[in-house]
Amino acid sequence: MILLFDIGNTHTHVGLANEKRVVTKTDMPTHDWFAGKAGRSVAKIAGAKKITGAVLCSVVPRATPFVRKTVRVVWKLETLELNPKTLRGVGIDYPKPDSIGPDRLGNAVAARFHFGAPVVVVDFGTAVTFDVVNAKGDYVGGIIAPGLAAMTDYLHEKTALLPKIKIREPKNVVGKSTEQAMLVGAVQGYRGLVRELIGELKRVLRAENLPVVATGGYAKLIAAKLPEISAVAPDLTLEGLRLVWQNQFAAH
Repeated sequence: MILLFDIGNTHTHVGLANEKRVVTKTDMPTHDWFAGKAGRSVAKIAGAKKITGAVLCSVVPRATPFVRKTVRVVWKLETLELNPKTLRGVGIDYPKPDSIGPDRLGNAVAARFHFGAPVVVVDFGTAVTFDVVNAKGDYVGGIIAPGLAAMTDYLHEKTALLPKIKIREPKNVVGKSTEQAMLVGAVQGYRGLVRELIGELKRVLRAENLPVVATGGYAKLIAAKLPEISAVAPDLTLEGLRLVWQNQFAAH
C-alpha cells in the first residue's frame, strides 16, 4: 500500500492506495503536525497494512519535514514529494513551474489520466481554482478566484448586519431573508462565474466538448445544477499523487 499526503493550509488529506485506486482516506488538521499529534493518527490509519511507499504534495512547506520524519521513523521509507521535477503524467508549459501549487499539479495528472486532454479542473476550496491541461497534455496555467466561504465570511466580517452563514442550496432565486439573499449571491453567483469561465476556456482551447472535473469541498453542491461540469471527483488530488508515484516507480 502507498501512503498519500495532500497537505493543505487547514487540513491534511491522508489516503491509502493500491496499484489501481485510492482505497481509503481521512482528514486531519494540518496543525497536528506541529503539535506532535499527526504521527499517531497516520499510524492508526495505516494499521497493520504493509506500506511500501509514500508520496506528498504540500502548500505548507514547514509541515513537509514532519511528514517525511514520520514516514522515515515509522516505516523506514523516504517520501516522494510532488513538484515540477518529479511530475509525471502531464507536461508543463508555464513560465515559472516552481510557482504552481503542487496540489494543482496532482489534480492535473489525475484529470489528464481519467478524462484525456484537453481538460479543466475546478477546485472549490478556500479559493476556487481552475487548472488547464491543453490538447498536448501540458499544464498551461489557470484561474484563481475567492472561494465561497471566503466571500461570505468576508461579508460577515466587514459589515455590521450581514450574518455568518452555512453554504447550502438556496430555496429561491430571490432571497426572502438576508441569509437567503447571501446564499443566492454565493451559490448561484458562483455557478454563473464558473459557467462563464468554462465558456471562455472552451473558446480558447477550441474544445466545445471540454471535460471539466470538479473537486474540493463545495464541488458537489455547485456541480448539482451546472451541466457544464462533467464529473465530481472528491479524491482527485490523492489520485494524482497515486499516479505520480506509479509513473515515477515505473520510470525506474
